Amino acid sequence: MSERPAGREFIDPRPDGEPNYPAIQQSEEFSRLRRRLRLFVFPMSALFFCWYMTFVLLSAYAHEFMSRKVTGEINMGTILGLMQFASTITIVLTYRRFARKKLDPAVDRIHELAGVDRE
Repeated sequence: MSERPAGREFIDPRPDGEPNYPAIQQSEEFSRLRRRLRLFVFPMSALFFCWYMTFVLLSAYAHEFMSRKVTGEINMGTILGLMQFASTITIVLTYRRFARKKLDPAVDRIHELAGVDRE
């Protein structure tokens, strides 16, 4: 957490009381929030992209493998295709948990410093 006391540090002295967006963007809290977000989003995106491209390349060049029957009319291509949906749902749920635990408290702190009410 920040060493600053809770308050309205990012408010311009203008009569409308708008947050000072450049000050927010340059603050340590905002930098930490962006860094934390990037440390999740970039590796997860790269991992999913590699998994997706593996599926695409297997579909294009490994016809024998992808058409291999697993059970009944279900083949490897069908299973790997359904795993694309499952992995997408898993990523969404993982991000949701990550955001709730790591990002939301930081966003709340920035809102508090900016004097913005969350509704």
